[in-house]
Amino acid sequence: MPNGTLIRARWVVPVEPAAAILTDHAVALRDGKIEALLPAAEAGRFAGYDRIELPNHVLIPGLVNAHTHAAMTLMRGLADDLPLMRWLQEHIWPAEMKHVSPDFVRDGTLLACAEMLRGGVTCFNDMYFFPEAALEAALTAGMRSSQGMIVIEFPSSYASDPADYLRKGLELRDRNRDEPLASFCFAPHAPYTVSDASFRQIATLVGELDIGVHVHLHETVDEVERSVVEHGVRPLERLRRLGLVGPQLIAVHAVHLLPEEIELLGRHGCSAVHCPSSNLKLASGFAPVAAMVAAGINVALGTDGAASNNRLDMFEEMRTAALLAKAVAGDAQALPAHAALRAATLNGARALGIDATVGSIQPGKAADLVAVEMREPELTPVYDPISQLVYSAGREHVTHVWVAGRLIVDQRRLENPVFDALYSRAHLWQNSLAHAGS
Repeated sequence: MPNGTLIRARWVVPVEPAAAILTDHAVALRDGKIEALLPAAEAGRFAGYDRIELPNHVLIPGLVNAHTHAAMTLMRGLADDLPLMRWLQEHIWPAEMKHVSPDFVRDGTLLACAEMLRGGVTCFNDMYFFPEAALEAALTAGMRSSQGMIVIEFPSSYASDPADYLRKGLELRDRNRDEPLASFCFAPHAPYTVSDASFRQIATLVGELDIGVHVHLHETVDEVERSVVEHGVRPLERLRRLGLVGPQLIAVHAVHLLPEEIELLGRHGCSAVHCPSSNLKLASGFAPVAAMVAAGINVALGTDGAASNNRLDMFEEMRTAALLAKAVAGDAQALPAHAALRAATLNGARALGIDATVGSIQPGKAADLVAVEMREPELTPVYDPISQLVYSAGREHVTHVWVAGRLIVDQRRLENPVFDALYSRAHLWQNSLAHAGS
């Protein structure tokens, strides 16, 4: 991008300040960053820049998928319509034991990147085996990612025990600490799959390294009841006693919370990742999103994996989250459209500790941007572009996606040739899983 790029859009929604809508503005990009945000009429000083005209579009920050298992795109539809523990124990975990490898993770993550990029997702927070393969796929795709250093008690083809998981994750982080498109967090799978000893070790490392802890928490009633039987306390209280409740905690799902637990998470500056479609599909329940927001919890949005959603579609998550929040709270003003968009952008970046880099359209931040075309019958007329984004638009309306200033999706087309052979590889994996009786 030697000459820089000037993007002129009918509307720019910077996300910060909240609910702001800038009409007929331009965003100047240079060296992968946002150089300026200004009225289009004042953009004359960028006359030498390459120009992109978006006369019917709204320009927003790139969406942040704050929780997924990207490689599980290769298991999309493998075992649908089952409750969580049956789904995991009878289908997903056995399939993973048979098939998961670096090649599986690389191909599955690349497939996920293609889906997410076309839907305006520029950054995802992953939790899966072989994170080095997931990171390789994300970088090859030109996508930003936060890689989870997974910890789980049982052995896998990736690691033999919790110490091995941690060692490999930390080595990956050390090798890639200067990669601008990568960040890292600890990813203990869940309280029912991680021991007190492992959680204590992670708590010690968090204190030393000051990075996040990405964990499934209070997802189902069964999880909570099992914790009471096995540990004498609910999962969140167990984590509190082990020193893991603080600003670094990224509590995924957070469906079954008591009022005092919501207050605890808010008081300690924790983040929660709401995954409404996955919660609905697995019948996990309805997260108290309005109460969490009111308590000061940083609520972000995630899709979960394609095996339990079955879409990596953040537009769907925004709409579903906004509608469910209203129904659960009995309040039509709960999680308004601008708050849902913020949850899908800046709040996700904040949960991952990268909000100084991405999540809003501000000079100095990375140029992770998405253009959504509003000139469609189902999006006409446009009274409020933010409401239209959340309640009417879909990922099919995304036309352009930039990551760190690089145009990745142009007129709805993925520009990277790495995706060309993707579908044949996905079909090979499908045949492998299906014929193995997974």
